Amino acid sequence: MKREDLGDLAAFLAVAEEQSFTRGAARLGLSQATLSQTISNLEQRLGVRLLARTTRSVRTTEAGQRLLETLRPAFADIDAEMRSLAELSDTPSGTIRLTTIRYPARALVLPALTRFHKAFPGVKVEISIEDAFTDIVAGGFDAGIRFGQQVEKDMVAVPIGPDARAAVVASPDYFTRYPKPVSPHDLARHDCINFRMASASNIFRWRFWDNGRPLDVKVDGTLTVNDGDILEEAALAGQGLAYIFEDQVTDHLRSGRLLRCLEDWCPPSPGYHLYYPTRRQKPAALTALIDMLRYRA
Repeated sequence: MKREDLGDLAAFLAVAEEQSFTRGAARLGLSQATLSQTISNLEQRLGVRLLARTTRSVRTTEAGQRLLETLRPAFADIDAEMRSLAELSDTPSGTIRLTTIRYPARALVLPALTRFHKAFPGVKVEISIEDAFTDIVAGGFDAGIRFGQQVEKDMVAVPIGPDARAAVVASPDYFTRYPKPVSPHDLARHDCINFRMASASNIFRWRFWDNGRPLDVKVDGTLTVNDGDILEEAALAGQGLAYIFEDQVTDHLRSGRLLRCLEDWCPPSPGYHLYYPTRRQKPAALTALIDMLRYRA
């Protein structure tokens, strides 16, 4: 490719996408006459007509459409890489895209963002709430937030919260109707609120630990939900036993609105971690956000 070809192809892309020499010229900051001559030169070098012009419209010819379909993704990749390289500068800038589940976004990320945006006003943060475990590379995310044991081994994982602990809870009203279970095996006689996992559309099995070994229990009940906040509200309403993470219901446990059981069967496990690919160089903006979110005991 000759040096002048790249600029001429960018000019063609602008006119083809805008379907107008006037709008294309405005987009590129050129005069219409200059832009028209540039397209004519490109067509002469290629030996084909790329644009069909009338007094009212501009459209691509068959050859022009083929070229347009080739250039669009190529220029999009170049633009994305240019922005990515700009984000590698020492000054944090650009956009950080995060995938996370709801609770850490609300409890850990949002409180930190107030300070983060004051320190780095040039950085934008996009948060995508997804219960399903997301391939951050395929999804175009810079990083994700999940429990430590869920993070793949080929990722760099940084703790952003203390160890997490599950809690089996219900309302005082529920425990007037059912005795508290003393072991996970007693759950078969209880109305348990099931949680349907978005990642595989299956029902979550409640995990306990028996002398250091995992014990996964399939529970049953009259209600199934797929949202953590609804799970919490259902437990408060006396709908049944809920398996939920302790941090989410700490205030309800303190106030007595929820009561806990099977506590000895729920030891702590690795808490929330921010993770990102090992093979991808971190932009300065992501480095700054990680430093602000990093958990320091």
